[in-house]
Amino acid sequence: MTTPSTPTTPAPQAPADRPLAGRIALVAGATRGAGRAMAVQLGTAGATVYVTGRTTRTRVSEVGRATETIEETAELVTAAGGEGIAVPTDHLEPEQVRALVDRIDRERGRLDVLVNDVWGGEHLIGGSFGKKTWEIGLTDGLRMLELGVKTHLVTTHTALPLLTRHPGGLVVEVTDGTRAYNSVHYRENLFYDLAKNAPVRMAFGLAKELADSGGTAVCVTPGWLRSEQMLGHFGVTEANWRDATKDLPDFGISESPVLVGRAVAALAADPDRARWNGASLDSGTLAKEYGFTDADGSRPDCWAFLVAKETDPEVSPDDFR
Repeated sequence: MTTPSTPTTPAPQAPADRPLAGRIALVAGATRGAGRAMAVQLGTAGATVYVTGRTTRTRVSEVGRATETIEETAELVTAAGGEGIAVPTDHLEPEQVRALVDRIDRERGRLDVLVNDVWGGEHLIGGSFGKKTWEIGLTDGLRMLELGVKTHLVTTHTALPLLTRHPGGLVVEVTDGTRAYNSVHYRENLFYDLAKNAPVRMAFGLAKELADSGGTAVCVTPGWLRSEQMLGHFGVTEANWRDATKDLPDFGISESPVLVGRAVAALAADPDRARWNGASLDSGTLAKEYGFTDADGSRPDCWAFLVAKETDPEVSPDDFR
């Protein structure tokens, strides 16, 4: 159990334009994509955000992308109005996660929001969708489970004693796919399917365990995310991403990471967020609930589009933006 090194006090009352001022957040896996956007949007709302990952300005993780670093994410958080603190962390290493949580305790004495966004397994997927389990390399498959499940368990186990020290803490498990969608759609790779369904179940279980401390646990998924890696895959940028729809019209339902970032910030700022406890949520649904939009002013609803397309193959993505 983590013990406070400094006296703890309730978080101060925050102004309306910075509803998370005085709140302390940890975004585990904030190097790029959804994690970076969630960290920045928490900062926009005034939070102090510890951002972690394995790629720094002096070291590149197995993902192999040197262009996004946790230091840059921390700077973006600070520029957005919060305070960003980069802490290089491999969330598969319990001693590194323990050092991270001890540092947050020592420096802040509290943790209000934990976002479990660690993944970094895209490089293990190529060409494996649609293959039988025994046709997929076992080493790659098990690595997916380490990156997508074990990291979350290590982080949760280590950080929750600090988060539950004060009532009202929020845990956000990040995944790909809602509970409703994944329950009837196989993700065409058993290892990936397990890795992306586990966070849904983790949020459900943690909701039960956090109830007596007034905490809330939810699982959140973006839709078709225009991450840096996804844009690179299609050979486009955020400025001209619609060019990719010429070859793949369904890409028109995609969303920038800003949408899911705003979803998590809205949840964290909602005093009535306990109504979502244990729920599986998506960025499109939360955008409607809280009234925010993507960076371009649209409100894409990817999961509703995918369901509609099953019965009407001619449905247009534009009808769900």
